[in-house]
Amino acid sequence: MPLLSVQGVTKAYRKGDQTITPLNDASLDVDAGDFVSLMGASGSGKSTLLNLVAGIDRPTAGRIVVNGTDITQLSRSRLARWRSAHVGYIFQLYNLIPVLTAYENVEMPLLLLPLSRAERRRRVEVALEAVGLTDRADHYPRQLSGGQEQRVGIARAIVADPAIVVADEPTGDLDAETTEQILDLLRRLNAQLGTTLLMVTHDPRAAGIARRRLRLEKGELLEPEPPVVALTVRGA
Repeated sequence: MPLLSVQGVTKAYRKGDQTITPLNDASLDVDAGDFVSLMGASGSGKSTLLNLVAGIDRPTAGRIVVNGTDITQLSRSRLARWRSAHVGYIFQLYNLIPVLTAYENVEMPLLLLPLSRAERRRRVEVALEAVGLTDRADHYPRQLSGGQEQRVGIARAIVADPAIVVADEPTGDLDAETTEQILDLLRRLNAQLGTTLLMVTHDPRAAGIARRRLRLEKGELLEPEPPVVALTVRGA
């Protein structure tokens, strides 16, 4: 059984007199430990699919099963609790809380889980170590570079040991050198920790580090993606 199963999912909404359908009967299976990249033009439904998988939005039709749970059947409150424990989200613009330190930002998802303070501390320290920011734990976002902020975002996404991590253009706001560093980190999380990743990107070089490459066109999910230029990553 795949870890993630998207089954005939359609998402539609009204905009004035028009019906907009960013996703149309999309299906996708992702196995545990896989790394899948999604490419497509702006408006093709990539971010919509991520938000549905993460339980942030609900489909108009179809089912989404994550680790044996049909999240389309969960109530809003149960879905919020499920999301905090089972999905990590990496944002393009980091979405850090500016008045919280790196440590406190990473700890945020754990506050919704029944964990002791000591267990929260252990998990945060492990996550910060995994992204190489142990020495920046007490720094605020304004004291960090863009690459460091994204590392904090990645640590926050993995701190609860989620079933799946989704990443929406995780390098879209970074320069070339920092992009390579972040992609190197994502690759190592997948290869060494077995983190299951579903990543949206517009950059063929970024997509090249994934094990599978798909594309979305006009709301339809297509496979396989034509060959892309692979990124040379340190330690590969």
